[in-house]
Amino acid sequence: MSEAVTHRSIRSFVLRTGRMTGAQERAITTLSPRFTIPFAAEPLDLEATFQRAAPKILEIGFGMGETTAAIARDHPDHDYLGVEVHTPGVGALLISMEAQGLANIRIIQHDAVEVLEAMIPAESLDGVHVFFPDPWPKKRHHKRRLLQAPTVSLISERLRPGGYLHVATDWEDYATQILAVLAAEPLLTNTAHGFADRPAARPITKFERRGNRLGHGVWDVVFKKREVGREKGKGS
Repeated sequence: MSEAVTHRSIRSFVLRTGRMTGAQERAITTLSPRFTIPFAAEPLDLEATFQRAAPKILEIGFGMGETTAAIARDHPDHDYLGVEVHTPGVGALLISMEAQGLANIRIIQHDAVEVLEAMIPAESLDGVHVFFPDPWPKKRHHKRRLLQAPTVSLISERLRPGGYLHVATDWEDYATQILAVLAAEPLLTNTAHGFADRPAARPITKFERRGNRLGHGVWDVVFKKREVGREKGKGS
């Protein structure tokens, strides 16, 4: 295990046990052997994991898995690796996978930064989704926000050239910070002039629909990893 993994102290989440439903508990017991991957401090062979060659997308913090399941259902030719620390969310996604017959999702229940550091090989991902990360709204907690420069650099290294990083948040100040951090990463370039329109591939969740009714905004940020030998853009 790397020093960064061993000594990482500031985390972007608080581990809450949460109340498990009976269905979630059953799903974890019966489906985890097929669809979950234990954390291990060694590189993961993604093609062997999914038993095929296909674009590989990492989702960090999938919550209850509603969006993950919808995207995987709509893109059966892609493989999705979801990383989440909260057990009820893992159980909920497993239930959705069984109900919809989804075989193109695998789950790692662990800290996403440690998974990126230890398990994801360089230039192995075609995309990374970070939808509605914890905004840590109090200023004294901003240091806990996931999308700081070191993590963005790490994600960028794991992307293939031309791979994308798609972030969505409903906190405007966090959106502004995310846009600035991604624009400062030399491996990335913006796909839009500032914030992006919501890509059609990102479903609107129940939470987002409620926010829209209340007049809350949602900001999407979509950057791509620069192609080798390609002239660098402005990335802003």
